[in-house]
Amino acid sequence: MALAENSGETRASIGAYLLANLREYGLLAALVLIMVFFQITTEGVLLRPVNITNLLLQNSYIIIMALGMLIVIVSGNIDLSVGSVMGFIGALAAVMIVNYELNWLLTIFVCLVVGGVIGAAQGYWVAYWKIPSFIVTLAGMLVFRGLSLWLLEGQSVGPFPREFQTIANGFVPDLFPAGIGESLAPIFDARKVNVLALLTGVVAAGLVIWGGLRQRARDAAYGVEGEPKPFFIARITVISVALVFIMFKLSTFRGLPNVLITMGVLTIIYAFLTEKTVIGRRVYALGGNQKAAKLSGIKTERLTFLAFTNMGILAAAAGLVFAARLNTATPKAGFALELDVIAAVFIGGASMSGGVGKIVGAVVGAFLMGVLNNGMSIMGIGIDYQQMIKGLVLLAAVIFDVYNKSKQG
Repeated sequence: MALAENSGETRASIGAYLLANLREYGLLAALVLIMVFFQITTEGVLLRPVNITNLLLQNSYIIIMALGMLIVIVSGNIDLSVGSVMGFIGALAAVMIVNYELNWLLTIFVCLVVGGVIGAAQGYWVAYWKIPSFIVTLAGMLVFRGLSLWLLEGQSVGPFPREFQTIANGFVPDLFPAGIGESLAPIFDARKVNVLALLTGVVAAGLVIWGGLRQRARDAAYGVEGEPKPFFIARITVISVALVFIMFKLSTFRGLPNVLITMGVLTIIYAFLTEKTVIGRRVYALGGNQKAAKLSGIKTERLTFLAFTNMGILAAAAGLVFAARLNTATPKAGFALELDVIAAVFIGGASMSGGVGKIVGAVVGAFLMGVLNNGMSIMGIGIDYQQMIKGLVLLAAVIFDVYNKSKQG
């Protein structure tokens, strides 16, 4: 009898945990199901090594901007100018490198500084003058779109030197002897295996498992009720297998793209900042209740200012990656990309009212949007239908957020 009661309590607690974290598990499940669906409907094209590489390259700038957008949205604001800022920075880089023949490293530094100044200028009006971020960044979107046209004089500017192109199109060289990769090739039915990429996947999966086990041990030591064991095992298994699988696929093509390393490092840094530092917790407090945060001693104006400054720097980085990938700067670069970035963050679990959202969720949301775009393009679905489907996915994510809040209330 006691055993049955304990079993019932366990099921109830698991059910309650699932309901409380339905968004996170639902997002991961949705990504897996969408990938399986397109893998079947495209007859295996989606997960071919060359297409996975293209998927990473095509979505790199979206993911980079989504990291900054999450912080802005969590703080209770929004930035509509990121696509225009991205295009403007790409134009600035093209003029400096191609027209004025300046050093590409110097250009990157200047562009990142300019991006930070742009973000700071917008953040100043939002933080200290209390002008709604929607209005300030809408104005910024128009201003920097016009500046891009003016800077490029309505023409495309390029090409860039090969060194600059490697920012987006380059690959990390295999540090292991070529003979090792060639000896492994028959095992994996490949012409050659990039050992560094393969080992990176194994190490990344091991770190995910180790980090998960360490967190569970820490929760148990402090008496914190953590993730139920079945969910923990399922989540860690899916993530670990996916990491090894993706890296294996990359290892049979050209190895690790440079932008993948950039995205990975930035994701780890921002996940640490938002989840493990005081400033990260203060950003969530700011978005959750600005008045309460201010009364508790948090300098809300400074945090808002920094959130927009950070967004400007990341938009600049995305602009450099985008320009390097296209090998040219165009007046229409970044057009409407702010919508994809915002959609990725909301689909990834951020709340419209602020105070809720995770970096990993934003990255997964961006990949989900990327897989949708890529899969539909492979299937030959027109851009008109693609836009409608993406809009419906975003609407469903927002409705889910509102529904969850009403249930919790």
